[in-house]
Formats: sequence, C-alpha cells, structure tokens
Amino acid sequence: MLTVIAFAVALGVLIAVHEYGHYRVAVACGVKVLRFSVGFGRPLLRWQPKIQRQGQATEFVICAFPLGGYVKMLDEREGPVAPAELPMAFNLKPLRYRAAVVAAGPLANLLLAVVLYSIVNWSGVHEPKAVLASPVPGSIAERAGIRGGEWVQRAGFAGEEQAEVLSFETLRWLLTRGALDARDVLLTVASRPDGAGRDLVLPLSTLKANDADPQLFQRIGIASPWTRAVIGDVLPESAAARAGLQNGDLVLRVGETPVVDGHQLRLLIRASVRGQEPIANTWRVEREGQTLNLTVVPEVKPDGTQIVGRIGAYVGAAPEMTIVRHGPLDGLWKGVERTWEVSLLTLRMMGRMVIGEVSLKNLSGPLTIADYAGKSASLGITQYLVFLALISVSLGVLNLLPLPVLDGGHLMYYLWEGLTGRGVSEIWIDRLQRGGVAVLLAMMFVALFNDVTRLLG
Repeated sequence: MLTVIAFAVALGVLIAVHEYGHYRVAVACGVKVLRFSVGFGRPLLRWQPKIQRQGQATEFVICAFPLGGYVKMLDEREGPVAPAELPMAFNLKPLRYRAAVVAAGPLANLLLAVVLYSIVNWSGVHEPKAVLASPVPGSIAERAGIRGGEWVQRAGFAGEEQAEVLSFETLRWLLTRGALDARDVLLTVASRPDGAGRDLVLPLSTLKANDADPQLFQRIGIASPWTRAVIGDVLPESAAARAGLQNGDLVLRVGETPVVDGHQLRLLIRASVRGQEPIANTWRVEREGQTLNLTVVPEVKPDGTQIVGRIGAYVGAAPEMTIVRHGPLDGLWKGVERTWEVSLLTLRMMGRMVIGEVSLKNLSGPLTIADYAGKSASLGITQYLVFLALISVSLGVLNLLPLPVLDGGHLMYYLWEGLTGRGVSEIWIDRLQRGGVAVLLAMMFVALFNDVTRLLG
C-alpha cells in the first residue's frame, strides 16, 4: 500500500508541476487556457475557480489514467476561434511567447528539483561518515593504496580544485560521475579526521564504465563505508553458534589475516571454502575486554553460480553516521549544483544509449519507479524528497529532448521557424509526430521490459 501511495503522490506532484509551468507562462503571455488536466481519460474531479485572470475560464481536471497530463490552449489549429478571442490564441502569439510556454513545463520540473534538493540540504540528512571500508581485492582502490579505515578529507576530479567531503554519499556521487565521465578522481585521506592527509589518485578513466550499477563500485573497490567487524544476531544451530560466537564479539583476526572492518570480514567468510568443503579458521575476537580464540567452520552455501561460506550471523555494525546540513544560501546553491550535475549526467547517459555505448537496460519504467518510490518513502521523508528530485530532473531532461511529441520537439520546430522565417508545414509536423510516437512507444516497451526483468530477476 505504501508503494502505491508513494507512487501516486510522486506522479501527481511531478505531472502537476510540469503542467503548471506550461499553464502559468501561457497565462502570463496572454494565451487563453481552456483546460488544465492531470491524467488522461475519464475525469474523476473537475472544477473551475471563480477568480481567474481576465479572459481566462480554465477548467481544472483530475482524470483516471495518471501517466501524464496536458494544458489545452485556445488555438486555431484545433478549432474555430471567435474573432474577439483571436489575440489570445496560442498559434497567433509571437515566436518567443510560444517557445516560452513550451519550455516552461520542463523548466518547472528542474526548478522543483532545485527546491527539493534545497529543502533536504536545509533540513539535514543522516549519512554515513566518509570512512573507507577495506577495498575489494584487485580493485582500483586497492592498487591506489587504500587499505581500509581511511577518512576522506577532500576529493575532486584530477586537475580541478578539491572540495571537503562531508559524507560517504558525497564521495559515492563523485565516484559515479567520475566513472561514467571517464575522469580520474583525487582523494586526500588520513588515518583520522584531523590527521595529516596523503593524496591518492583513482584512475577511473581506465574503467570504461557504461552502467552505474553495484558492479561498478566493486570494480572501483569502494563499495561501502567502514563498519566495525562485530558479530550480531547469531542464529541458533548456525556455524557461528557452534563456534561459540556471541552478539557483540569484535573480530580482530581470521587465521593470519588482521580484520580491518565488517566488509573485509564478510569477504573472508565467503572465501572460506575449497570446492564444496568449508575451511576451518581460528578467529581472534574481543569480548568484554578479553581476547578469545575460536575455531569457526562456515557452512557451504550456493550464491548464484558460486559456492560461498556462511556463518549464520549478522556481520558488521551499522556505519557511523553524521548529519549533513547547509545554511540558506549554501543549501540553495548546492541544490542548483546537484540539479545541474544530475541533468548533465542524465543527458550524457541518454546520448550514450543512442550511440550504443550504454546498455538500454538502464531505461526504467513505471514499475521500477513505483518500486523505488515505495522503498524511498519507507526510509523517511528526506529520502523520498531526494527520489522526487531525481525523477523530476529525469522528467525535465526527457521532455527537452528534440523528439517530436515532446516539448523539445516543439522547440525544434520553433528553432526552424526562427532561422527560416516560416513554420514547419502541417504535413511534416504530422510525419514527425508519427515518428516521434513510434520512438516513444519503443522506449516505453524497452523500459517496461526492463522493469519486468528486474522485478523477476
């Protein structure tokens, strides 16, 4: 139920804001708006405000099918217009007015993203501290000299000015951009927050990354923040229980390998198998100030195509958290920055899909969006606002693409009109619209196929 409600609220807000952008600028430009609709199909609710700007008599409607909306304006191409209302017809307005009305919808979505990101920045969000877990063996991070437990003080793209890293999520976003843009990242790390720093370069330009998936961060080697290597929730009759492990035990060593954090301990447990047989190891643990040696024999379990070790206990504590909060102006500016960065990244990914550099599996449809809406809402209002901002950016960028039937396609018509002095003919508009609908339907089919594959797979 939470997923359904969160998805419905997200759709309603994003569509209403988009259409309100068109509506508000149309009214400001003196265009008569006949209907403002959120959704398509049979109207569920309709009303007409008593107080409207002179000449306006807009009907507001909420319809049964929520995947979209529209603003219907007075236009000679859609029906006869009374001579007295010709000055308010959309098609007779100057080019700059028509372009402004069309562009206002996507820009409203981008502005909403700025507002949402700013609200999150002002209210503050709990995020893991920027402390690195032990790197994935053989990864870029390990080769760069990261061992685990380092505090990241500053970071940035190589050749550019570094900025303070406020949380692990800040670092993760920088790594995502660096990997997808093929840019090296410079880190300044230290053994403690105020310690003397040393510089490390992560050559992400060598990754040739196409997808921002979990495997990407495995290849980088920075998959999670640092956590204490403690044992929790030991299951009865499990390998951990048979070995004598207890909740709260801090693991110091597995065999001859010192344990840095929970991530490394999980990897060591998974690797404690040889073929189909478990490998027994002596664990050194700290319990209530005392050091104990315990022999742990993991259970052998299948994990996809691999055979791995399991001990039947929760491994690793929750990461240490910090509150990231910004002042009024700084929070607003960072909201603008994040919206700009996400917009550019979205546009680049779409472009790389078109030329075949990025898999079409990155396209997501309504099922995935609904799933993420529910998950983000379950984590709290802050995560839900971040989700709304991300989808709002995606909607804004998508609608600005030069594809007929989208706002960007209409802007291309106006660009042609501005350059040549004449509008695109009705015949060509009809042909382009048909082609645009075909491309859009194909994208929707691929996105829906990806949704089903993710949910089943």
